[in-house]
Amino acid sequence: MGEIMESALLIKNGHVIDPLKSEIKVGAIGIKNGRFVPVEEVMSSRYLEVIDAAGSYVAPGFIDMHVHVFKDYTELGIDPDKIGIEQGVTTVVDAGSTGSEDFGRFKDAVIDKSQTEILTFLNISTKGLCHGLSELADMNNLMTLDEFNHIRTNEPSIVGLKARMSSSVVKQSGIKPLIYARGLAEMTDVPIMTHIGNPPPNLEEIFPLLKEGDIVTHAFHGKKHGILDEEGHLIPDALAALKRGVLFDVGHGTDSFSFETLMKYKEKYAYPFTISTDIYLKNYHEPVGSLMLTMSKLMHLGYTLDEVVKSVTIGVKEILNLKEQGTLEDGTRADVTIFNVVHEQTEIIDSMGMVMIANQVLEPVITLREGKVVYKNES
Repeated sequence: MGEIMESALLIKNGHVIDPLKSEIKVGAIGIKNGRFVPVEEVMSSRYLEVIDAAGSYVAPGFIDMHVHVFKDYTELGIDPDKIGIEQGVTTVVDAGSTGSEDFGRFKDAVIDKSQTEILTFLNISTKGLCHGLSELADMNNLMTLDEFNHIRTNEPSIVGLKARMSSSVVKQSGIKPLIYARGLAEMTDVPIMTHIGNPPPNLEEIFPLLKEGDIVTHAFHGKKHGILDEEGHLIPDALAALKRGVLFDVGHGTDSFSFETLMKYKEKYAYPFTISTDIYLKNYHEPVGSLMLTMSKLMHLGYTLDEVVKSVTIGVKEILNLKEQGTLEDGTRADVTIFNVVHEQTEIIDSMGMVMIANQVLEPVITLREGKVVYKNES
């Protein structure tokens, strides 16, 4: 029998961002057989590979918690690797593109064929977004408990439920689909990601149904009837939700992120939130761009590099109870994002058309999945 070669890798000289330690310092990371290990453990390896990350930042693999990647089967779907590993994102979470009816196809055509890891918020409509964008208008299409349990039992990629609560989606159903989702979530102990947009239903109906661990995406949109009142204070129901552990998520999207809303929020509140893109085929070039560009926008508004990295690593890990992702802890899967902070003036835009000039942007350099280089930026 031939010798089984172990895989050992040392990433050295990088500015390591460990979200558990709230520090950024030059150091090294050891990886053996696809998992993080102490640096000393790889130094004696006979087949040691080395990546010199001098001048770059090294972090756990970034996680984009809101994307649409059901390519070729929905009008929104984009290639997951194009917005995943090629942009320094090792894990993406598809937010409701598929319901129970088409999940098998999604798994075969997308999840199993992508280098980027794909997790899923399953749409509470059996149709998902495969048959138009008003999937919750017909209450007869809501997924049953048996349908959800059948998929969840056999598919570890399922992390929760998705319910889009805006008037164009629910039409005459109003708040009833979210009430149904609440019951389904209670019976299966999973979080709900709730999309908010144009009412009805109103936020005063939505927020009381959300519990600790649930997620409100598009939290910082610039439409009327949002999370802030005219004085820039959180409406009472939004503040109460945050206090009981509901999480806000950016969910940039085509028309769901406002610089002005987030600046007002930042002035008065320090509740953490996650950064995600809601990226899909039509907003890939503008206004979203990528997860790193979205993170760069928040840095321009005053959030630190450490804060934005935490929001796409340990922040997602904790809210979705992920075991392997979002950390550099020894023994966990070695997904790594190596990136640069490029100091040059760059035009950035929000979903409302507001343009600003950022002085620095994040740029992917190398992406590793399970300890192997899967993308290298050659530009």
